[in-house]
Amino acid sequence: MLPTTSVNSRSQGNGTLSPRDAARHTAGAKRYKYLRRLFHFRQMDFEFALWQMLYLFTSPQRVYRNFHYRKQTKDQWARDDPAFLVLLSIWLCVSTVGFGFVLDMGFFETIKLLLWVVFIDCVGVGLLIATLMWFISNKYLVKQQNRDYDVEWGYAFDVHLNAFYPLLVILHFIQLFFINYVIISDSVIGYFVGNTLWLIAIGYYIYVTFLGYSALPFLKNTAILLYPFALLTMLYLISLACGWNFTKMLCSFYKYRVK
Repeated sequence: MLPTTSVNSRSQGNGTLSPRDAARHTAGAKRYKYLRRLFHFRQMDFEFALWQMLYLFTSPQRVYRNFHYRKQTKDQWARDDPAFLVLLSIWLCVSTVGFGFVLDMGFFETIKLLLWVVFIDCVGVGLLIATLMWFISNKYLVKQQNRDYDVEWGYAFDVHLNAFYPLLVILHFIQLFFINYVIISDSVIGYFVGNTLWLIAIGYYIYVTFLGYSALPFLKNTAILLYPFALLTMLYLISLACGWNFTKMLCSFYKYRVK
């Protein structure tokens, strides 16, 4: 049985939120509550965040089903618990240190790489992607232009984090075991294995992003979010034909970053 919310507790007789509840549900109030919980680890549900990370690989639809429950019970789509972000940050730190070890980087080089990956690759790029998707979805994908039906920016950022986690595990963890012995070798097998991992990782990012926006009942034509698959497949085939090794390029770029 799905959790439900008492209408009388959230609304007045005419079906609108009371002034107090309306203020509580403003974007600023939600952001303040989220940031405040970021410094109170005892208030975070890490067990549930780990459950989400597991199901992002096995059944990502179940993760977005929980977002529906949150909308019913707390009247917001975005997460109000930063536990997932904290665990993702830990994963990012550990995997980046592993990357530094595999690439034979020194201590300070690894720290510089860690700062780049966390604040530029994850947070910086994530903010840009979330803002772009928030704008596109509200501008072109909403069925009916109404302020009661809009994509929350926080939800757009959550979708990015959901999609980024499998990509991180594939490229920053699984790939580590093949870099020195298989991928960076000048052989067909090397760039085939490396580029295939990139195909799977980016393809999974696109798919989880699509699931995130298709889960919102007030959006239309979300299937267009799957169109990048065609470009991705084409680029993959071209890379195999030309002998491009994306992982080798990434390793060279990482080493250039920390010079």
